Amino acid sequence: MSGKARGPRIVFWRHGQTSWNLESRFQGSTDIELTDQGVFQAQRAAKLLSGLRPDLLISSDLKRARRTAEELARVTGLEVDHHEGLRETYAGDWQGLTNQEIRARFPEQYDAWAMGEPVRRGGGELSTEVADRSVPVVLAAVEKLPEDGTLVVVSHGGTIRTMLGRLLDLEPTQWERFGGLSNCCWSVLGQGARGWRLLEHNAGTLPQPVIGDET
Repeated sequence: MSGKARGPRIVFWRHGQTSWNLESRFQGSTDIELTDQGVFQAQRAAKLLSGLRPDLLISSDLKRARRTAEELARVTGLEVDHHEGLRETYAGDWQGLTNQEIRARFPEQYDAWAMGEPVRRGGGELSTEVADRSVPVVLAAVEKLPEDGTLVVVSHGGTIRTMLGRLLDLEPTQWERFGGLSNCCWSVLGQGARGWRLLEHNAGTLPQPVIGDET
């Protein structure tokens, strides 16, 4: 997309690859490092995102997001503000399990979640609670932007989905309609006369499989 825009713009950037992504393990709030490939992905994406001339950079405080944000900070010279509120969904007993293990151990929870019902996966957070803690962090940063400024938010697949849904005023049951973000890809919201609008989704690369979107 063009580096020029009218009105504020928010770029939601998912972190790079981790070993648990490759193993399809639900990371949630577990603090996992990037793989070497994940670092490479962050470096590549940072070069592209720097072309948008971002004004502010905020990030989840988990290692995989912090390391991803570091690469954009290195290219742009921006400082990174880290926020616990931008962490991935806490999923209690689901964390560390593979998708297959979750289906086997928590079949009723999994089926209810797959049907779009509000579920505390593994006894953890509801998606609406994730939005409650993450969206205010983003909106507070937007208030600090210059006119027509750009904010980059480095976070996680599941949390980004909830933020998009909340900012676009969609019902929580519709949030799963957003396709998953590939590692180190991003979505962009721009503000129009009627509120926030989705300008891009899963941008930044040729189509690739989404690995561990909410992990």
